[in-house]
Amino acid sequence: MSAVAEWLSRISLSCFAFSYLLTLILEISRLFFRVAVRWAIMLLVMALGLFAHIVYIGLRIRASLVEQSVPLGDWHTWCVVAALAIAVFYFALSIRRPQNNTGLFLLPLVLALTVTAALIKGSNSFPDNDASLWGMMHGLSLLAGTVTMALGFATGIMYLVQSHRLKKKLTPRRGMRLPSLEWLQRMSSRCLSLSTILLAIGLFSGIFMNVIRQLPLDGGVVFSSSILLCWLIAVLVFEYFYK
Repeated sequence: MSAVAEWLSRISLSCFAFSYLLTLILEISRLFFRVAVRWAIMLLVMALGLFAHIVYIGLRIRASLVEQSVPLGDWHTWCVVAALAIAVFYFALSIRRPQNNTGLFLLPLVLALTVTAALIKGSNSFPDNDASLWGMMHGLSLLAGTVTMALGFATGIMYLVQSHRLKKKLTPRRGMRLPSLEWLQRMSSRCLSLSTILLAIGLFSGIFMNVIRQLPLDGGVVFSSSILLCWLIAVLVFEYFYK
């Protein structure tokens, strides 16, 4: 067991980043040629990446508990967890819709978050870390809201690409298949609604947390979060009335 634990402790960002990069390369190769076992290889490589990703986060959480600090309390871990959430969504979508090239739009987001996490590794913890219920609600809701916004952005881009191809009556590129417009519109709408709710929970729980602790509010963070929330609400209202 000690040998296994020592081996797992050597897992780093580069392990799962390489797996995701290889999966993206395999996704791109679908545009040019066919290979019978490629889908199975993609799932295997992606599963290995997810395993390494989960172990890495587990090691970060254990280190935080040993140091008696708040788990997931810094930007590095925050980006790693957000990347994992999007990667899991892509993996599940690949199993349910193996014929679609969703990885061309989702995996770049995963890799971007992973690279960002590598660049800011060792960053200081959040200044307002709080292990209370309100603190955890604040952090987790903002994290989940950001992930759903990223997914909504990716599905929105896929919708625009698919809509353009249909309007122009372009011949589908060999190996390039996207979900239907109905599915993309429905998923984008759900992500928009969910991200608006989560961001609102994160904003107001953070304000309430600071009021309870009698701490001054960070005007810049509150203002920027409020602007983003108002923008999401406006988009949601526009989408509801515009057909």
